[in-house]
Parts: sequence; C-alpha cells; structure tokens
Amino acid sequence: MKLFTINAGFFKLDGGAMFGVVPKSIWQKTNPADENNLCNWAMRCLLIVDGDRKILIDNGIGYKQDERFLKHYYLHGDDTLEKSLENHGFTKDDITDVFLTHLHFDHCGGSIEKLEDGSLVPAFKNAIYWSNKAHWEWAVHPNDREKASFLKENILPIQESGKLKFIENTDGVAFTDHIKIRFAFGHTDAMMLPQISYKGKTILYMADMLPSIGHIPMPYVMSYDMFPLKTLNEKKKFLTEALENDYILYLEHDPVNECCTLQETEKGIRVKDTFKLADIL
Repeated sequence: MKLFTINAGFFKLDGGAMFGVVPKSIWQKTNPADENNLCNWAMRCLLIVDGDRKILIDNGIGYKQDERFLKHYYLHGDDTLEKSLENHGFTKDDITDVFLTHLHFDHCGGSIEKLEDGSLVPAFKNAIYWSNKAHWEWAVHPNDREKASFLKENILPIQESGKLKFIENTDGVAFTDHIKIRFAFGHTDAMMLPQISYKGKTILYMADMLPSIGHIPMPYVMSYDMFPLKTLNEKKKFLTEALENDYILYLEHDPVNECCTLQETEKGIRVKDTFKLADIL
C-alpha cells in the first residue's frame, strides 16, 4: 500500500465561523485572518494505492461552479487536483474509488464536471463513488441551515450515473483490509473518517472533525457544525483515543500542517509534532 498527499488548492472562509465561540484574539494566533476576517484553508485530499485499487478520499470544490459562487470562497494557489495527481504519476482516469467523507461542496465538488453542452458527468469515469445511506439521505433532503453546503449538481449526478455505492452505517466497518471507517455525527449526519493501518502505524483522516491544529482544544468547534455539543463529545473521544494509541492525524483543511500527533499537557490534549505525510512513508 502507498499513500500520496493530493492538494486540490486553497480557499477562504470566515474565521469566526470556523472557530465558533472562541474569540478572534485567540484563534488568530494560529490561523491569522485577512482584512475581511477570512482565513486560508487547504483542500488536502489523500490517494491510497491498495493493491489494484486507487482510492481518492475527497476531491475539493472543483471548477464547474459559476464565478458568482466561487468569488465567495477565493480559490487560490497553484495546486489543482489534476496537477497533484500528475505529480505522483496518476490521472483522474486511474482512480477506481472516490471515497467521500461527506457531501459538503468543498469535499465533493470535484466529483462531477460540466461538459460544454452543460451536461454533468462523473469526473472520475472509471471510479465507484462511496457514501453511506444515512448521510446521502441527509444531503439530498437538507435542512434549511445546511442546504447551502449540499449542492444538487455535486450530488445527484453521482447517483444518476449508476456509480454510487453505500458503505454500511456501522462504526469500524471494513472498507479494505487496511482501511476501516469511523463515523461522526456532530459536523453533519454520518460523516465518515477513514482509519488507515500503514507500516504498523494508524493514520486517521480527520475531515471536518478536526480542520486544523488550531482546532485541537476541545471548545474550538466550528459554527458550521450542525450539532456542536455532539462534536465536542466526539472530539474528546477521538482525540483521547488518538493520544492513547499514538495515531497520526491527517488534516484536510490545515493550510500549513499535513499531519500531527498529540500529547497530554496541563491544559489538556495539544499538538505534539507536525510533519508531512511523506516524512513517514
């Protein structure tokens, strides 16, 4: 098995929304904001080559949205999903599985591309797309608060293509011999966190459970989370487990840090070391 960091670019979101009740005077120490109170965030995906399977976890915002939509998120940087795949010797046609942690637009927007005639088709034409039934139903029948994050053009064409499959809604269910799926319900219903066994190490893909190392302190919960108290309890559970078992946490949105480990301090669980995924491969 081989692992590759796949960078799909950077975007910006409001710092206050990203840190909830935490004051700006505190969170800006780790995630400085610009003059519009916007912080920089990565769209860091992960490619897992496991036997004959090439599994891409999440795929960023994509490029099919109109300028009016994209201007709200300030996409920037030289990285694209295609360029990052190419840097490792792959193309989108090589991908056999697209694993979607959840269906918010910044995690699944690259799943579908728009052709010149306006039709929407899978961007990974040889891949199966993986979600789970509970989250799929949550996304296609969204609540009023969350529906701006669930864009039909990102989601419905996956099912219409016939390439959608569901993972069993059971925590710890096996996806491959080396990957099992953990579930979390605070950010959105039935978000999936791949837990990867690699060379005697455990790597947990944190998705929006832990956007950055700046979110490690327990009260640092995003305003975007549907159920913040549930997130708080889930963070405590997952970070305690990661601390006790020396997990490596893979960070999807941290603009600087790809991976981290944890340590116990007098202030609680905090970051221990940060490093690139390539440093452990």
